[in-house]
Amino acid sequence: MVYLKEKQRIPLKIKRMGINGEGIGFYKKTLVFVRGALKGEEVLCQITSVRKNFVQAELIAINKKSKHRVQPQCPIYEECGGCQIMHLAYPKQLEFKDDLIKQALKKFKPLDYEHYQLRSTLGMEEPWHYRAKLQFQTRSFGGSVKAGLFAERSHQLVSVSNCLVQDKDTQAIINKVTYLLDKYKLPIYNERQIAGIRTVMVRKAHASGQVQLIFVSSKEVTLTALIGELRVSFPQIKTIALNINPSKSSEIYGKDTEILWGQGSIQEDVLDYSFTLSPRAFYQLNPKQTETLYAQVVQALEVGANDHIIDAYCGVGSIGFAFADKVKSVRGMDIIPEAIADAKQNASAMGFDNCYYETGKAEDIIPKWYAQGYRADAIIVDPPRTGLDDKLLKTILDYQPPKMVYVSCNTSSLARDLVSLAKVYQLEYIQSVDMFPHTARTEAVVKLQRRNL
Repeated sequence: MVYLKEKQRIPLKIKRMGINGEGIGFYKKTLVFVRGALKGEEVLCQITSVRKNFVQAELIAINKKSKHRVQPQCPIYEECGGCQIMHLAYPKQLEFKDDLIKQALKKFKPLDYEHYQLRSTLGMEEPWHYRAKLQFQTRSFGGSVKAGLFAERSHQLVSVSNCLVQDKDTQAIINKVTYLLDKYKLPIYNERQIAGIRTVMVRKAHASGQVQLIFVSSKEVTLTALIGELRVSFPQIKTIALNINPSKSSEIYGKDTEILWGQGSIQEDVLDYSFTLSPRAFYQLNPKQTETLYAQVVQALEVGANDHIIDAYCGVGSIGFAFADKVKSVRGMDIIPEAIADAKQNASAMGFDNCYYETGKAEDIIPKWYAQGYRADAIIVDPPRTGLDDKLLKTILDYQPPKMVYVSCNTSSLARDLVSLAKVYQLEYIQSVDMFPHTARTEAVVKLQRRNL
């Protein structure tokens, strides 16, 4: 047994990369995680934390460099932590994301996982400035307002004025917002006083170029002068809203959102249809890759003209609309009322009278529908990073729609959910889509078919 101590320096050969993009090696049978190290490298690192089954270390020197190591283009890459693998050449990032899925499956071991068909990750031609939505925190330092992201595992704000993965228009707008918050001396949130603007969300529709903003504040604020200047500087802004969140929790939004200026939604396109987005409604943050993602969902869910489809976690209905003209009916649900209002409006605008939407949790609504005699031929689930709610998972296993597509943004929660789903469903394949270049995250489309029991 080797006993390692904090601040101890050790040589290490990196055998593979972990789920957070860190290098992993073994020092005399002790597992060591090194942030910033790449597979195949030989490094000198310093122990920062000693745990029961592993240690964490920081990279001190690279004695043998990987041929796939590149210089990160972002000047605050190490400080920010928003991206984790920008120092890895992009083609190798895609291979790493293939491996993320393999690691998750190996950890949770769903039935027959060794035989799953894992398709290579679909990447981007230009993996820069792809994020059409930002949520930056605001804080005041020495009387000056800054906006940006928290450093990894901390509440230390890193000011971000030129993010290389953020859409250029949204970055320009948040820079102007920061200047105006300072200019008009508007109250800015801090953890002690909890009084003022804490977060700003900016979202741009790729197709229309229209932009919406949400100011999240712990109290009512007057933004009239700020809004006036923003409208002059950025005529593409169509919606400005205020959300009140007095909570001390890490939740971004509070319950109440008020439109301060402009229209209630912006217009976006995907595949061959258009839809509207209200400020609080969920939509994928990488519009270019959303085209790829949704095309994969359409390919995975082979539907017939008489099929009835459930679109769980439906948001504004954007995934379900890809099937509305191909099936008998589409039904969806979401817990955000504004998103359901958008879904209904979008369906009506496109002339779909076979779409039905309801506000609430899927695990509550689906049993109600089944009790009323409804039966689904297929279900699409696109849950948050936490994966399927336990009650929804049980509901799916109780009713067992014959066809299922699982869209996942977290390989670990996906693999965990497949442990239960694989007992009832045969997994046909997993197709990874790189929605988040330079980060240790990937999206996956999973095709499932009910087993013949």
